[in-house]
Amino acid sequence: MKEGGFISDLRQKIIQSALLLFEKQGFHGVTVNQIVEDVGTSKGGFYHHFTSKDELLFVIHDTFITYVLEKAIIAKETYQSPTKKLQGIVKDFVKVFDLYKPHISVFYQENIYLKPQYEILIKKKRDQFKQMVKQAIIEGKKAKEFREDLPVEITTMAILGMVNWTYKWYQQSGLKTIEEIGDIFVDLILHAVLQPETISSKRYEEVLIEKPFFTI
Repeated sequence: MKEGGFISDLRQKIIQSALLLFEKQGFHGVTVNQIVEDVGTSKGGFYHHFTSKDELLFVIHDTFITYVLEKAIIAKETYQSPTKKLQGIVKDFVKVFDLYKPHISVFYQENIYLKPQYEILIKKKRDQFKQMVKQAIIEGKKAKEFREDLPVEITTMAILGMVNWTYKWYQQSGLKTIEEIGDIFVDLILHAVLQPETISSKRYEEVLIEKPFFTI
């Protein structure tokens, strides 16, 4: 048990060290020797957990895309209403930029160096997540909760693009918490996709999972 705990702890230390070094010096500017020296382990300790520096870069991205995908699956299985599904997906999607900010910064900075085999795995998960957002919009239209004139593909890409851009400007020391930012995004998106009569009625607050921090 202690050995397993040590291994897990060492793996996390290697990831945290790589995050800091990659962010400062770039993926190609950092060697395995630098990482193990920074962590205080051996090359054997590094290669026990990662086959290469390339796999380490993959794990950094896989960590946060797996998080949002798992949360999206939970929202899909928890809520019958497409509106609540979409809200749940968006809220947890926004949270990832707080929980995994260093991972995301490094990925967007260094993702061009992903090896093809890892790029395929990442693309598969990203496509799965995109499909879940898209499916929620399709279901919302069929259930008459969302506007009938919504272009599904463009709406999906607009939501993903808006939330993904958070990594560029979000600061943990900013005026708004990540929860408040999530509420703002949800409000903007629901105003864009819901039937006009729902937005103008008291039903708008009823469809929310949580009441926004601001007054509608």
